[in-house]
Amino acid sequence: MNNLFLKQDMSGEQLAMVESEMTNKRKSKGLAYSLWFLLCPLAAHRFYTGNTGYAICMILFGWLTLFIWNLLDVFFIGKRVEELNNQMELEIITKVKAITKGA
Repeated sequence: MNNLFLKQDMSGEQLAMVESEMTNKRKSKGLAYSLWFLLCPLAAHRFYTGNTGYAICMILFGWLTLFIWNLLDVFFIGKRVEELNNQMELEIITKVKAITKGA
């Protein structure tokens, strides 16, 4: 879902609240790729992006699977971080609208 559409009817104060929360919670592609590069045997990039189940499977299922999985992950990390940030922004917009609705 496009969050720009949801932001259209928000006041400047509401938009500032959303941006402030996003600044605090936003996931970084650079950090995700760094974790992938430096700590791929520990699946740190998966933990960072909230894929705890996949991270545990990557650790448990050995080096061959781990190598292939990590090699493929490099192509999907950026999209996963973008999806997380969009989802997080949607949740923040919904909360800000609910909080400021009565004000």
